[in-house]
Amino acid sequence: MILELDCGNSYIKWRIVDGLSELLAAEGIASHALELVDDLRGRELMAAIDRCRMVSVRGDLETAEIINTLTDALRVKVDSASPLSNAGGVINGYHDQQRLGVDRWLAIIAAYDLCKRACLVIDLGTAITVDLVAQDGLHLGGYIVPGAALLRGQLLAHARRIQYDVAESSLALSDLSPGRSTAEAVERGCLIMVRSYIATQMEYAEFYLGKDFTTFVTGGDLALASDLSSVLCVPDLVFRGLAKACP
Repeated sequence: MILELDCGNSYIKWRIVDGLSELLAAEGIASHALELVDDLRGRELMAAIDRCRMVSVRGDLETAEIINTLTDALRVKVDSASPLSNAGGVINGYHDQQRLGVDRWLAIIAAYDLCKRACLVIDLGTAITVDLVAQDGLHLGGYIVPGAALLRGQLLAHARRIQYDVAESSLALSDLSPGRSTAEAVERGCLIMVRSYIATQMEYAEFYLGKDFTTFVTGGDLALASDLSSVLCVPDLVFRGLAKACP
């Protein structure tokens, strides 16, 4: 069994897949490596893991600590993916190729592998990242903007009169009519901003990719776009790329 880790800015998403069939055996989310180890131990999954591969957007020191914790606990080698000049038919388009976020790199490798044509890759995470890949696999670059949680957080942090609790937040997205409370106004406004940004990026991508391209959406806030018929939602896009980078 292979333990796969996606160490994002906020959480460590993990799953265990069969090394031969790639079928999913277990999955979860942890806030730190020790919590992950405790979860694996509690589910009696430790003995089944014979390999680990990971992607991390965290700093070098924190990433090294995660690797050391897992190596000590599982007694297996931990493979960590990194951006390359080319992989899976995709050519890294950054001037400094190592500066391209590895999660973005893996997502575009997976997206291009799935469609084998021009594609737009949108990751709705702590930050919203957008990447464009041409028909021939050339990565054209992309964009980075704050995600929905950051947009909301900035309002709550800097506008003293904009305050509401989590319960109000969860009820505010029942529809997208003009908000009649602060929670509704903020939550619906942020959602509309995200969805409008997706639509704008799809329109803008035609200039670089032509009309024949596939739009992939992934990330922790995938649900914000799950009902859009014009996009292909792939929750495990980064994991798919990780399997390509660390087969």
